[in-house]
Amino acid sequence: MNMAFATSLYTATGKRSIFKIIKPFTCSAATRRIFTVRRNFSCSATVATNITARVSEFDIENQKNDLLSLVQDTQRGLVTTPDQRSCIEEALVSLEGCTMGESVDLVRLDGTWRLQYTSAPDVLVLFESAARFPFFQVVGQIFQKFECRDQSDGGVIRNVVQWSIPTLLEEQEGATLLVSAKFNVVSARNIYLQFEEISIQNIRISEELQALVAPALLPRSFLSLQILQFIRTFKAQIPVRNPGDPGRRSVGGLYYLSYLDRNMLLGRAVGGGGVFVFTRAQPLDL
Repeated sequence: MNMAFATSLYTATGKRSIFKIIKPFTCSAATRRIFTVRRNFSCSATVATNITARVSEFDIENQKNDLLSLVQDTQRGLVTTPDQRSCIEEALVSLEGCTMGESVDLVRLDGTWRLQYTSAPDVLVLFESAARFPFFQVVGQIFQKFECRDQSDGGVIRNVVQWSIPTLLEEQEGATLLVSAKFNVVSARNIYLQFEEISIQNIRISEELQALVAPALLPRSFLSLQILQFIRTFKAQIPVRNPGDPGRRSVGGLYYLSYLDRNMLLGRAVGGGGVFVFTRAQPLDL
C-alpha cells in the first residue's frame, strides 16, 4: 500500500451510499483565471531585487479555501469528473508554488493529518471496495501521522484507516488498519519511505455481537467475558518484506511534500502514484 500512502473529510454517517449523483462540474474560464491571477500575483519573483515575493497570509488562506471547496463533494476523490480533477490539479499547483524551494520543516510536519482528497489508485481502491462489498466499509477517517518532532533527518509515518464490518463492528470506528513506515529526508522536499508493518487493532465490536457472545440478560460466564476481552485487545501484525528477497529491506518509495503550513499538507507520490490533500487533525492515540 503506497499510501504515502508512497485525503475537513466528511464525518461518515455509516449508512450513506458511497456513490451519488453529482451535478455536472465545469472549470470555467473565470475560475481558471482566478487561479492564474492568484498564482502570478502571489508567487512571482522580483527580478530587479532577486528576492522572492512573500505571499500574504490572507491570499494563501484564500487559495487553500479554494482548494478545499473544489474537493468538498468528491468523497475524498472517489467521485470526480475530468473537469473537477483538472481544476483541483490547477489549484494544487497554484498553492504549491507559494512555498517552492523551502525545505521540509519536521517540527511543523509532526502530528496528525486528516485526508481530504486523493487521486492515488491504491487508496481509491479502498473506497471502491467499500462501495462494492457490503461487508467492508471505510466509514471512518483516514489519517497520516508523522512522528518526527525531535528528529533532524527523518522519522516514522503511520497511515491510519478506520473501517468497519456492518452488524459485527461499530459503525464509525469498528477497527483500525495501520500501515507503518520509516522515512528519511533525501532532499529539500522529498522523503523516502521504507514500509515496515501492517497491523489491525482497536477492534470495537457492535452491541449485537456483544449480546451474542455474552447476553446481557443472562449471567455472563468467565469464558464469555474472556472472549470479549480478547476481541477488544486483539492486534494482528504483519511485517512488510521484499517479495523478491525476504532478507533485503522492505519495499519503499519517494514521497514529495509539495506544500506544508500549520494546517495543510499537500503531497505527491513520486512516479505517478497520485496526489494527497490533508488538513491538520487532533492528536491521534494508537
